[in-house]
Amino acid sequence: MNDLDSFVKLLLALDPWRANLILIGGWGHRLHALHPKAAKQNHQPVFTRDTDLLFKDRMPVEADILQALQTHGFVEQFSGDYCPPTAHYTLGQEDAGFYAEFLVPLKGRAYKADNTPDATALIAGVSAQKVRYLDVLQIDPWIVTVSKDAGFDLPNPMDVFVPHPLCFMVQKFLIKETRTQQKQAQDLLYVYDTLQHFFMFLDEFRDDWYARIVPNMPEPWAKRIQQEWEVSFIKNGEIATIAAGIGHGRQPALTATLIQAALRLGYQKIFGQ
Repeated sequence: MNDLDSFVKLLLALDPWRANLILIGGWGHRLHALHPKAAKQNHQPVFTRDTDLLFKDRMPVEADILQALQTHGFVEQFSGDYCPPTAHYTLGQEDAGFYAEFLVPLKGRAYKADNTPDATALIAGVSAQKVRYLDVLQIDPWIVTVSKDAGFDLPNPMDVFVPHPLCFMVQKFLIKETRTQQKQAQDLLYVYDTLQHFFMFLDEFRDDWYARIVPNMPEPWAKRIQQEWEVSFIKNGEIATIAAGIGHGRQPALTATLIQAALRLGYQKIFGQ
């Protein structure tokens, strides 16, 4: 399945609510490359077959995302015992099929008053998963333009929201403890690649960190982010080695040493006093 064509179908279905959604995860990272500030890279982005959509703003009462998705060929597939159940919105039945997931930040306790997990919410007709630390990705999102010139077969250029690149990176360190070793390595590669895209703007990111991002998150989060980022280049050589393996085939060859050197420089530039 051509994931660009599938992604276009998703964008067309969600067109009325673009202002209310942020494309996060792997697709948010891929779309960072379309931003005018992004330096061009000579390698393919990390592949992902799912598209994660974070609710940015409260949806209009009349919004019906489910109907719009179904009109464009998406099928709602439920799993789990939550109420409402976890849902994927899929195109294609094979294992490589494209699908979308909707997400909303989990705030406060992870359990409801009746001691059942507070894991999902019904929003605009779709089941959204509640996930901790997504609040960070709602801070100061950027806009990128998706168009035919970038390889997307859209009738007209379309502006969409993606996370601020710094928010995208720091959220990876907040979620680290919940991730498998392989996922930690993938996240580290995402951070490395984001630093490569925006290395000319790390001083600007430093200003954004102190002026916009830190004031909008709990203080323990900010401390934890800096601690985990520092650990990523002082220790965690095994994770960096796995990350380099995920990025195999690049020229020049990607190594754990290169990844950790970039992480060290990014840390010094962004968090330096």
